[in-house]
Amino acid sequence: MSSKRYTDEFKTEAVKQITERGYPASEVARRLGVSSHSLYAWLRDAGINRESRKADKQTDLEIENARLRAELRRAEEERDILKKAAAYFAKLSG
Repeated sequence: MSSKRYTDEFKTEAVKQITERGYPASEVARRLGVSSHSLYAWLRDAGINRESRKADKQTDLEIENARLRAELRRAEEERDILKKAAAYFAKLSG
């Protein structure tokens, strides 16, 4: 029984789905019809280990957290301005 051979391009794209797009390795393996063992070997061959994937994910979360904090701060400032404007116009009409 011969084993399947995959092109380097196929392997690279499979690895990118995990590293760049964030898909779980088991899902990528199932979708592409390869064994998860092969996929983890391709990750290892690309120099990517579980710790580096976790670190990348943590960095992404920190960046997203900072962006959301800035967006919240801006929304709170806009809310405060609108509160003051509503109080001002209520005072003028009353």
